[in-house]
Amino acid sequence: MARSMHVRRPATLASLAAELGVSRTTVSNAYNRPDQLSPELRRRVLETARRLGYPGPDPVARSLRTRKAGAVGLLLTENLSYAFRDPAALGFLEGLALACEGAGQGLHLVPVNPEREDVAAVHRAGVDGFVVYSVPDDDPHLAAVLSRPVPTVVADQPTVDGVDRVGIDDRGAIMELAQQLITLGHRKVGVICMRLARDRNDGFAPVERQKTAHFHVQRTRLAGLSEAFAKVGVDWSRVPVVERFDHSTASGASAAAQLLDADRDVTALICTSDILALGALTEAKRRGLRVPQDLTVTGFDGIAEGERLGLTTVRQPVLEKGKAAGKLLLASPDPTRPREITLPTELILGTTSAAPRTAEERWFGP
Repeated sequence: MARSMHVRRPATLASLAAELGVSRTTVSNAYNRPDQLSPELRRRVLETARRLGYPGPDPVARSLRTRKAGAVGLLLTENLSYAFRDPAALGFLEGLALACEGAGQGLHLVPVNPEREDVAAVHRAGVDGFVVYSVPDDDPHLAAVLSRPVPTVVADQPTVDGVDRVGIDDRGAIMELAQQLITLGHRKVGVICMRLARDRNDGFAPVERQKTAHFHVQRTRLAGLSEAFAKVGVDWSRVPVVERFDHSTASGASAAAQLLDADRDVTALICTSDILALGALTEAKRRGLRVPQDLTVTGFDGIAEGERLGLTTVRQPVLEKGKAAGKLLLASPDPTRPREITLPTELILGTTSAAPRTAEERWFGP
């Protein structure tokens, strides 16, 4: 005769409370509000829960009941690996994570491919608010975020009316760098910039494309450079500006090659990021160009590898920017709080910038 098997039913919050002779609220507090219980009572609740096989409150049911997910969403319009590969993005992510840790919140990454729309990923995200990290003003994922009834903070770009923002003074920072090059005597400059819009363009960016760029940071930096050099008589329409869609050292190297092939008289390459500048340095070395004797190269961001190589650049506080974005999002609503936080930058004069070569000096390129 077959033996009947007794299957033990899993413990529930109610059965655990009955076993302990306490209220269900007390059991719930042991997990969600431990400060409300004495250490001894909480220890007894958790030990009994382990003995009975109670896994703890259902997080899905809890979020439905409280209407809180306990997490911040980070919208990143790049592939997921970018957040862990790009030094500036990684520093920002660390700062945001620290702010979330301090508030007892989780962090939910919402990466989307820059060449493919997936607004469903935004709508699926179970978060209490969003930090939007550096997206174009016409990005459909940004529109999806703003359509949700949760608080939002934009980091860097774009500027959106009524939405809190954390960033830097891009125009002022790049103009300070430009003035340094002008003081050194540079007039024949070229620029390597990050993508200006959602459409792929790996080539020269005419002035009209620069002025209508949907990425505000790049548009602002280019406008600042144009303004600074116009003051010393440089016709910006004749300055070669090469755009790259992908942000990598390889992109910086290929952009430098394209620009130097087109204009051998350039004495300085101004890159709108350190990553692009590192690539430009690689291409200069490949051509046998001495930096800075034959060619000045500058960047923007202040990443560790650039500092190691002595790159002249603008350092921005990416970790502090992430912290500030997180704290602004998680702060209690206050109509008197600032709608925008502008963090300071620092011009770093490294060993990759110097006065331009004279016409009599030999060009060491191929």
